[in-house]
Amino acid sequence: MRDVILLCPQPRDLAATEAAGLGERYRLHPVGPDLDTVERVDPEAILDEAAGVPADGVVATKDRSALLAAVLAARRGLPGPTPAALVACQHKPTSRRIQEGVAPDATPPWTVLAGDPPPFGPPWFVKPVVGRLSQDARRVDDAGRLASLEGWDAYREGYAAIAALAGLPRDDVRGYLAEEVRQGLEVTLEGFSHRGAVTVIGVTDSVKYPGTNSFERFEYPSALPAKRLAELTDVSRRVVPALGFDDGFFNAEFFVPNDGPATLIEVNGRLASQFAPLVQAVHGRSTYDALFALACGDDPGWDPQPPSCFAVSYVLRRFEDAFVEEAPAPEHGLEVLVEPGRRLSEQGTNDAQSYRLAIVYADGKTREEALATAKRRAERLSFRLREPAPAR
Repeated sequence: MRDVILLCPQPRDLAATEAAGLGERYRLHPVGPDLDTVERVDPEAILDEAAGVPADGVVATKDRSALLAAVLAARRGLPGPTPAALVACQHKPTSRRIQEGVAPDATPPWTVLAGDPPPFGPPWFVKPVVGRLSQDARRVDDAGRLASLEGWDAYREGYAAIAALAGLPRDDVRGYLAEEVRQGLEVTLEGFSHRGAVTVIGVTDSVKYPGTNSFERFEYPSALPAKRLAELTDVSRRVVPALGFDDGFFNAEFFVPNDGPATLIEVNGRLASQFAPLVQAVHGRSTYDALFALACGDDPGWDPQPPSCFAVSYVLRRFEDAFVEEAPAPEHGLEVLVEPGRRLSEQGTNDAQSYRLAIVYADGKTREEALATAKRRAERLSFRLREPAPAR
């Protein structure tokens, strides 16, 4: 059996490794807290905790923990992407500069905000130079609103502490990137690189709540035609090696218009953990299974069966703050993201417009059947919310 460190695991990691039966083939060593649950991140303390733990590999599935895992793997001589490659993915200005060198047609006009309005647009889509889950990312329609952007938060404070170990100056974590607004279907291509060869797992379609920038659901496999899927694969196979990324999982986010080339807006150097149940339902194998093999330096041998069904990850959200008085317990196929006793705004990882309550997973013989099953289950969930949220 191989020893694998689960660095700063989230509850989803523990559930997914159990569902994939990985405990039968690996000795699992959870180390460190879920970084989204702590106010202050102390990366050296986490690395010290991991120092004496036996390990053939180390895995992590969130941006900050994935970067810290790369630092740990480098220090211990374990397989995995380098810290510099993780920074190249996560620090958006660095990623964009590399991307436009090898895939200019797939790169939108962009700039780092430095006091003056961008030299294109409006409108603009603005996001922190490092971030997660669309937090603090928004469309901006006039230059006057650019001055109201928030600057520094606890997430970026914690990221800066980890990134410093990888050589990224603290001040480089500050600021915002603005890009030209793109239209089309938003999709995510997931895959891995092993010894320089990029393997594509599949493409997932992202669907937003009407009139918002908040994701309602993710559908797998994608409804895009084969020609479009081949285009996304080609772009990914040019960009991922250019980032210096190897021996790890990645996911690449695209906008795909009806006409014209697709636009690559993000490369994340980590597993798309929310999509793992979808891949397992459709192909019969979890991406966590491949992730563990890769982390130990092995070829995952990804050769999934043809799609046997369609799968959906449905995100139940609220668009106004509220106090959580009651929430259901998590169970198979259901992630509950809030706890009673606090406001929605005080917990969870939310975007600029909404608050996540739960994620429901479902599959079916058709895309429509999978979605209907997920919605029915979401409607039956026993959340009790008090509105408006009480002042503190």
